[in-house]
Amino acid sequence: MASHLFCGRVNLNILREAARKDLREFLDKCSGSKAIVWDEYLTGPFGLIAQYSLLKEHEVEKMFTLKGGRIPSAAVKNIVFFVRPRLELMDIIAENVASEDKLKPREFHILFVPRRSLLCEQRLKEKGVLNSFTNIDEYILDLIPYDGDLLSMESESSFRVRQSLNECYLENDQTSLYHAAKGLMTLQALYGTIPQIFAFHVANMMLRMKREFAGSHTQILPVFDTLLLLDRNVDLLTPLATQLTYEGLIDEIYGITNGYVKLPPEKFAQKKQGEGGKDLPTEPKKLQLNSAEELYAEIRDKNFNAVGAALSKKAKIISAAFEERHNAKTVGEIKQFVSQLPHMQAARGSLANHTSIAELIKDITISEDFFDSLTVEQEFMTGVDTDKVSTYIEDCIAQKDPLIKILRLVCMQSVCNNGLKQKVLDYYKKEILQTYGYKHILTLKNLEKVGLLKPQSTMRNNYPTIRKTLKLWMEDANEQNPNDISYVYSGYAPLSVRLTQVLARPGWRSIEEVLKILPGPHFEERQQVPTGLHKKRQPGENRTTLVFFLGGVTYAEIAALRFLSHMEDSGTEYIIATTKLINGTSWIKSLMDNPEENLP
Repeated sequence: MASHLFCGRVNLNILREAARKDLREFLDKCSGSKAIVWDEYLTGPFGLIAQYSLLKEHEVEKMFTLKGGRIPSAAVKNIVFFVRPRLELMDIIAENVASEDKLKPREFHILFVPRRSLLCEQRLKEKGVLNSFTNIDEYILDLIPYDGDLLSMESESSFRVRQSLNECYLENDQTSLYHAAKGLMTLQALYGTIPQIFAFHVANMMLRMKREFAGSHTQILPVFDTLLLLDRNVDLLTPLATQLTYEGLIDEIYGITNGYVKLPPEKFAQKKQGEGGKDLPTEPKKLQLNSAEELYAEIRDKNFNAVGAALSKKAKIISAAFEERHNAKTVGEIKQFVSQLPHMQAARGSLANHTSIAELIKDITISEDFFDSLTVEQEFMTGVDTDKVSTYIEDCIAQKDPLIKILRLVCMQSVCNNGLKQKVLDYYKKEILQTYGYKHILTLKNLEKVGLLKPQSTMRNNYPTIRKTLKLWMEDANEQNPNDISYVYSGYAPLSVRLTQVLARPGWRSIEEVLKILPGPHFEERQQVPTGLHKKRQPGENRTTLVFFLGGVTYAEIAALRFLSHMEDSGTEYIIATTKLINGTSWIKSLMDNPEENLP
């Protein structure tokens, strides 16, 4: 089931197996038949760790979603709550327990994910149900393997996605840094001490890690050579830009959640002869997206403009493979063709799905609205008209386009101009509040607090210097056969990935002047590796670097890092870890005040 976790330079299935082992041990503490009551948010992340078959092996007979009232009837000995440490969830659990049939007593257990909470236990005590629980434990689900080169913590909060950026800068809350440090401890326990650490704008995390790792060196030959910690605050621009890779556009338009996407069903309806008038399906088409699917692994990181040719080429290969059946004459040849049939049929099904997805995306990317918005983004990124009110943004507000689209563009203009002139900023704020409602005043405040939206200070705009020195804009980026990471945004090279690229070769000392004008300090630490465990690299062997994005990473940045890994002269392979997989919409939404209530 997790074959895609073995395929990279680092076997991430080891991490998954460690998480499964801890889960099995907890379930076995609750002896006898069980029903799990799930905090709905956790079902997706847990689905990446363990399928129902594993739970069934450990006597889980029923599963329910946590909701008020009575738990549905189930002839089981144990009721196990899998929940995040949230006070509002404790109120629901207390209601569940209090309404339990006293004549048929069952044992109750709570598993807090990712941390046990004394405040939550106090709330259960106040509600008079704390003593009803046989086991109260925690399940440390920090870094979840998503693919052969990708780990995510999928951190979140009640009103906003919890990331280092908005926790540490918006709410001055260091919890996510603690979880990230603990996740790195788990990683080093399984894969060995990482000898060299580079960090940018995360001094607090570095200090915390030094305390956490003190005296905890593992007797394992290090798998990673280098750890690069990048705070999202160093590169605020990249997540605001529209991703132009296949996977990035799927996420931008439909949203990828825990490795799955839900798509409009019409394109996937199987039309048979004589069934032209049959009702089309109404349920969204749910597809899993990871490198276990051969075609998806091949096209996901391509610029969308190169996907059509790749699908056409694949269609010809599959068609030719099916034609081979006419050449099969002997029993042996027929047997060989039949043995290949399941793989060929799966490939044909995969091609049909991705052709349909590409058609859905193309319907949007060829629209005038998409083109106009992208043109304005690219103008901002190249420094065109960033110091005055954008007529395009004015028109979008007048037409009441989605608020998040407006906020992304205004924030991008602000970031590219090192803040907006006061009269420009005031004008945008007035227009937004008058058009979308004064309830969004707190959202605008949040965006200002984290530096996405701000008045221009007396300091000069450093972005043009950064853009020029690091070659963040490449004219005539080759989308079909790329030779630079800028293909992922059709011209813009993500600052975060360019910094990663320069670190590997020729090194950050070559860009000292630029580093001085980027937010926060940058520094290097060396961790002591136990004697005898120093890695001996073979001639021509690549280094392995773990790039940890604190505050989220986009699929386009991931594609750019994969591109660097596959470059012939790269010398480095990258594994990506993050607090959250994000796009511009989810990122801005995470900074909004009560987004679910305030968005139409």
